[in-house]
Amino acid sequence: MKKTLTYFFLLITTFTFVNTAFAQKKSLNYYLPANVAYNENIPTPEQFLGFQIGEWHLTHDQLVFYMKALAVASDRVTIKEYARSYEDKPLVLLTVTSTENHKNIKEIQQQHIDLSNPDKSKKLNLKKMPVVLYQGYTIHGNEPSGANASALYAYYLAAAEGEKVEKALENAVILIDPCYNPDGMHRFSTWVNSHKSASQNKSTDGNNREFNEMWPQGRTNHYWFDLNRDWLPLQHPESQGRVQQFHEWKPNVLTDHHEMGKHSTYFFQPGIPTRTFPLTPSENQELTGEIGNYHATKLNKIGSMYYTRESFDDFYIGKGSTYPDVNGCIGILFEQGSSRGHLQMTENGLLDFPFTIRNQLTTSFSTLEAGLEMREKLLEYQKGFYKKALAEAKTDKVKAYVFGDEYDMAKVAHFVALLQRHQIKIYRPKSDITKGKKVFTKENAFVVPLNQAQYRLVKGLFMTITEFTDDLFYDVSSWTMPLAFNIPYAELQTVPNLGKTVTESIFPKGKVIGGQSEYAYLFRWNGYYSPRALNEILEKGIITKVASKAFEIETTNGIEKFVHGTILIPIEIQKQHTSEEIFNLLTKISERDGIDFYGVGTGLTPVGMDLGSRNMVNVEQPKSLMIIGSGASAYDAGEIWHLFDQRYEMPITLVEKLKFKSVDLYDYNTLILVSGNYTGLPVEEIKKWVKKGGTIIGFKTANNWLRTNQLLKAEVKPKITTKGQASKLANNYENQSKIKGAEVIGGAIFETEIDLTHPLAYGYTAENIPIFRRGTLFFNPSPNPIATPLRYTKDALLSGYISVNNLATLNNSASIIVSGSGSGRVIGFADNTNFRAFWYGTNKLFANAVFFGRTISGNGVQYTEAQEAEAVEEGH
Repeated sequence: MKKTLTYFFLLITTFTFVNTAFAQKKSLNYYLPANVAYNENIPTPEQFLGFQIGEWHLTHDQLVFYMKALAVASDRVTIKEYARSYEDKPLVLLTVTSTENHKNIKEIQQQHIDLSNPDKSKKLNLKKMPVVLYQGYTIHGNEPSGANASALYAYYLAAAEGEKVEKALENAVILIDPCYNPDGMHRFSTWVNSHKSASQNKSTDGNNREFNEMWPQGRTNHYWFDLNRDWLPLQHPESQGRVQQFHEWKPNVLTDHHEMGKHSTYFFQPGIPTRTFPLTPSENQELTGEIGNYHATKLNKIGSMYYTRESFDDFYIGKGSTYPDVNGCIGILFEQGSSRGHLQMTENGLLDFPFTIRNQLTTSFSTLEAGLEMREKLLEYQKGFYKKALAEAKTDKVKAYVFGDEYDMAKVAHFVALLQRHQIKIYRPKSDITKGKKVFTKENAFVVPLNQAQYRLVKGLFMTITEFTDDLFYDVSSWTMPLAFNIPYAELQTVPNLGKTVTESIFPKGKVIGGQSEYAYLFRWNGYYSPRALNEILEKGIITKVASKAFEIETTNGIEKFVHGTILIPIEIQKQHTSEEIFNLLTKISERDGIDFYGVGTGLTPVGMDLGSRNMVNVEQPKSLMIIGSGASAYDAGEIWHLFDQRYEMPITLVEKLKFKSVDLYDYNTLILVSGNYTGLPVEEIKKWVKKGGTIIGFKTANNWLRTNQLLKAEVKPKITTKGQASKLANNYENQSKIKGAEVIGGAIFETEIDLTHPLAYGYTAENIPIFRRGTLFFNPSPNPIATPLRYTKDALLSGYISVNNLATLNNSASIIVSGSGSGRVIGFADNTNFRAFWYGTNKLFANAVFFGRTISGNGVQYTEAQEAEAVEEGH
């Protein structure tokens, strides 16, 4: 043994417990291959935990402690922590292989990285290279069979003896990621374990509380994000760490073990053939199908039912089973019908937790067998993938992409960091680049040439697509990243003269221009972190104002132009802080947030309003409350919570709908309603609060509740049916679901135009903004055009799928509508501005509603009939 077992036995003693009253025990032989001897010095899960896998749901800490114990006890296993979740839980990766391979593990790792480099891969001897399998489990926390199976799989690889396992470990490096989502797994396991009944009294009724988690359920991470959609955006530490491990190994196969509805059987890829991302090589799907034969053989032996080529697709490359496909790897999705607890009745009879675990374990073994028998074929595929990618890049009419935004380098820095995490090469141009009407200056521009190993991923991030072979999508149909970030970009037909490779962070460092001022400071609202900066300033009790008109003023840089949304910090009126304290604060903020502050010595301007103008409006610090809980979208709520907490570092109060009536609403000035159902809220009390100056921000279907209760004046736009548009599908029974599905907007990108003088547009510099939409709730523009500051253009589709009828309805419809009552405002967003945390480009629209909604004048709102009648009665 490579290590003493003293520590290991201490762990066993500490964490062992037995409760026979709750036993639902299966023998180890139920799970593992028969006629295999095991090293008795390696602890079984039951020896370590005190219960057999499947009796209870493993908590995340139990799973990690057991994996650590295996690494202590076995020379075949090493373990590393590669990230921490928001709740500070470790994400770990086990490397399992022969002891001889462990001695040369760095060399093996480098060889696999070299496979993605055609200049180096031609020198590799593939006959002697082990296959690398990355086997990962439970990215959705309430899909636990995978994580529980990983403990058994790791035990087998660590402890099984005999020629078969020795040969397997000699020819493979197995990377086991036992739980992709620690926070969600912990939340779910705690729920089901705390509601488990004694075995003799166990309820199998699907209505039982054990099978029905409370909102927001365990699927998501701490901020209620679906981590299986984050492999491409990489907005969360779990994903960032995992993708780093992926690229440090360049595995040949990556597996992603999930669960689905209780009445289902077992699914493994390939998925629906017509819904494959167009840049995925056909050979990828052929190899996926060949590997599928191994799964079928193993599942046949234990009598499990399964299916392929239905339900799930391989289109969105931001999922765990599709991200590998554009990185020279074979990604495979597994979906097991879920017991969602310990034992539940389904239409296929009783489904117990151990059965779901055994199926996941079985396909873990079949993946290993396929990897071993197809080893050279998989290595050849990966080698050829990158060689062919470079060949395709040479024939592509587009040779490079250029992007940049001189007005917001912080946002650009985040985009550059995203590309870097995906191993994409980025360069600075040596001179300015002009493309059409766009000019990209060398100081602010970046170039991504397509002639690089990550060609397919580069295309996948930058391309727009509006034509599809299939019009049904399991997830979004477009994710063009520069549009999501709202960063100007262009395709180039020739590669410009390139300068240095960008390898470090380019996050800007702001400064206080002009030094300490005794009169006032100004800063523009363009920067991505301007909301964070303003909130900290307001939090310190410093009086600030926002400019509702443009002006020019003398600075140490000369005459500078400041547009709508500029923030003014006057000095003399501040009573809580000295001018030196304010200067020191702004210096710190400027460096942290990449914002330039301008110290000025006069309020007199040569052009536009003076600084003392009544058009400089006081800004009130936001005190925001968001209603959450049953009926509200956990995804949408989590995105806002994350934006406040992680990006803007602003407090936000989260209140369950049932608790709302007991809250003093006057402690807050902003009420946020995400997409959902708000029946039961105290409407009259909310109306009084709005009238006295409160701001409501409603998203998507929340606007239906606001409309119904006369808080938002918005008219639903009826769907337009375009003449002569017949369904592509035959009008028969079988195709009815497809016909309906084709009318769904699962997620696409559209062009809007904004009134740059409106408070909700502060910080934007171009009249057109790309916006993400999913869903088919459309609103007519307000009769008062000023009350619709953001609307879709007449030809709005930029990228993604939308039916002809839906597009005709969407064009020229409203994206934002503003209503009002008294001194309060109700702002209705038809779309989600914060989608999956990577839509940086529209975060500012939401932030503007939070900070400046109260500054929108009465001329810029559309009143409901009740509000108009009330105003007449009050003499307004």
